[in-house]
Amino acid sequence: MNFQHITFSIDDRVARVTFARPPLNIFDMAMMREINLALGELISRHDVVAIVFDAAPDTRAFSAGVAVEEHVPETIYQMLESFHAIFRALEQIAKPVIAVVDGAALGGGCELLAACDIVIASERARFGQPEIKLGVFPPIACVLLPLIIGDKRARELIFTGELIGAAQAARLGLVSYVVPPQQLQPKTGEKLAKLRELSGSSLESTRRALDLSRGRSIDEVLAAVENIYLHELMKSEDANEGVRAFMEKRKPVWRNR
Repeated sequence: MNFQHITFSIDDRVARVTFARPPLNIFDMAMMREINLALGELISRHDVVAIVFDAAPDTRAFSAGVAVEEHVPETIYQMLESFHAIFRALEQIAKPVIAVVDGAALGGGCELLAACDIVIASERARFGQPEIKLGVFPPIACVLLPLIIGDKRARELIFTGELIGAAQAARLGLVSYVVPPQQLQPKTGEKLAKLRELSGSSLESTRRALDLSRGRSIDEVLAAVENIYLHELMKSEDANEGVRAFMEKRKPVWRNR
């Protein structure tokens, strides 16, 4: 496929989606459509043993999140649908997913790695969910972060928008390994070598069993969370003020309604 914002390859039973939208790999709808097209190629590829998400060398972040300018009433439904389709696809594909993070993983970028099974980060990586500073919340993080790092810590990160470093993310369980930047690819290769020794269909069944153990599927929970996001939050004055203030590069004026 001829992608503009990502590169996609399948090599030796591993699918790799590399974000290539400099400088910060902001997920706009065009980029998210490409990610979904790439993932769609994997639905029937039972031989694939893993999916890797990483960033191109000429970018400065894994991803700094979803495009704020698409959080406006004209595009919010399509934006949320495009972004959440990635997570629904990952659950449907049911393959082990590895995120390789060098730089910032913020907002939607942090949500994406929360859906990954193994996260390998460099020592300079940073993580956070700063959406609350725009008057909105991160739907995927509200679903997944409490399961990964515990309810109290997840609430604190989401409520405050605090950014954390790689070492703290590892202590919380959001990150699996922290290595020097030059060791990112060797460490990733080490994990992929172990997965390549295994059955693709068996790994798929195992991922499905692990997802089932959450009690509810991503699709079921997201439907309820999306309803709050679209029909309560995005109809509030403050949510729209926060987005406008960000785009206008000014401090938001909250009216608490």
